[in-house]
Amino acid sequence: QVQLVESGGDLVQPGGSLRLSCAASGFTFSSYVMSWYRQAPGKERELVASITSTGISTNYADSVKGRFTISRDNAKNSVYLQMNNLKPDDTAVYYCKAIRNYLTYWGQGTQVTVSS
Repeated sequence: QVQLVESGGDLVQPGGSLRLSCAASGFTFSSYVMSWYRQAPGKERELVASITSTGISTNYADSVKGRFTISRDNAKNSVYLQMNNLKPDDTAVYYCKAIRNYLTYWGQGTQVTVSS
């Protein structure tokens, strides 16, 4: 059974930091590109960051460059998103996604709220 379970979402003040985790099971994690997406109320889901299967290459949305860092640990079947200098516009449900060729899996999401 394929599972992607996100955790680490919370309420944080502007300028604060959070680290999201996504634990994978039921598929060959190390063969998949992993991504973080987010969806704010009333908006479309958008790509935040992605990382190749080996972790060598990463990609970020312009809005998070220099503030967010994606990483993965293939030994632990996990992908992470370190989020620094958070802004109210970062408020959203954050999802992790696994993709390999025609196979795509999504997690259930974790809520991040940035507010004073």
